[in-house]
Amino acid sequence: MFEKISMKDILAINQQFASGNAINEGSLTFALDRANKAGSWLQACAYLVRAVLIDHVFEDGNKRTAAGIIVGFFDAHELAFHPEKIAKAITIILMKNMTSINKIEMVIKNAIV
Repeated sequence: MFEKISMKDILAINQQFASGNAINEGSLTFALDRANKAGSWLQACAYLVRAVLIDHVFEDGNKRTAAGIIVGFFDAHELAFHPEKIAKAITIILMKNMTSINKIEMVIKNAIV
């Protein structure tokens, strides 16, 4: 299906943009558990993006980290995407304070070419 994702993987993405200082580690641990048990890569991505954006997992760089997670999943599955649509997806998720994994999946999927 897809490779397991670790805390180290997500911290490394955040460290590309910020300090990697997780302030809501419990939410990230839960999201990683759910992501690694997810039925699809898209669902796994949605769990992680939800945690990072809605639960503000990191001290800084949450939006950029969420974008990095999405790009990482798209790259891993060799999917073409529009970077501006990823930015739009993040904005939509935040503005609507979206917590539904199914809805987040649909928003993320819209960035695929």
